[in-house]
Amino acid sequence: MRKNSISEFELERQEFKIKLKRGPNGGPIQFEELPAMAPAYPTAALPAATAAQAASASAAATAANEAEIKSPMIGTFYRSPSPDSAPYVEVGTEVQPDTVVCIIEAMKVMNEIKAEVRGVITQAVVENSKPVEFGQPLFKIRHL
Repeated sequence: MRKNSISEFELERQEFKIKLKRGPNGGPIQFEELPAMAPAYPTAALPAATAAQAASASAAATAANEAEIKSPMIGTFYRSPSPDSAPYVEVGTEVQPDTVVCIIEAMKVMNEIKAEVRGVITQAVVENSKPVEFGQPLFKIRHL
């Protein structure tokens, strides 16, 4: 901060917010960690029918002993390791907690996403090569 003559720096992400401030006359840096903000999802931008469908599908999944595999990050969703490869999982595939179900590319890094539960894939929610948000459902899975 001294090198670039910065007296205050603030960074906010979905899961945290941090603020750094130099002391008076270039003194020691003060650190302040602020409470995390709840992620905001763009549901208002969705058509009413789509939002209603998503809400009813989520309720139906919970009622039918189903769960969702959700995106742990923002990025681009890929169902297979390369364009020429078969998808990691299809509807009907039985998965274990350590089974890779997809890849999410974030900042040019390919992140393998694991099922984290034992079950059978019942629905692929996101289309291949589409952007995803943090917490967005990727797959629906029926517990075994």
